[in-house]
Amino acid sequence: MMAAALDGSITSHPATRLSILLTIRDHAHHHSLMVKLVQRARGAGLAGGTVFEAQEGYGTSGRLHRRHLFSEDAPVVIVIVDHPDRIGSFLDSVEDLLEGVVFMIDDVEVIEV
Repeated sequence: MMAAALDGSITSHPATRLSILLTIRDHAHHHSLMVKLVQRARGAGLAGGTVFEAQEGYGTSGRLHRRHLFSEDAPVVIVIVDHPDRIGSFLDSVEDLLEGVVFMIDDVEVIEV
């Protein structure tokens, strides 16, 4: 792990990255699941979150999801980064929204300049 650059202007610290795989069509309680998860993450005060939209993708079902001119079924990934305990607490708080949703957790190194 990198503690600091030679000149001291770059620092780093360990964190956990949560990646949630969805499609734009996914909903929970009649609202966009993507929006609900980002709102809850922000409300929980997590360090940061971003939604990435893909052009095409598939999961374990083998069903192809893609962005169309007349239909929005594009795959999206929500990426949230924070300390491991805060990610764990967040997952506990959104358990009701994650039934059937695939997500990944991995250790990362956050670098700040």
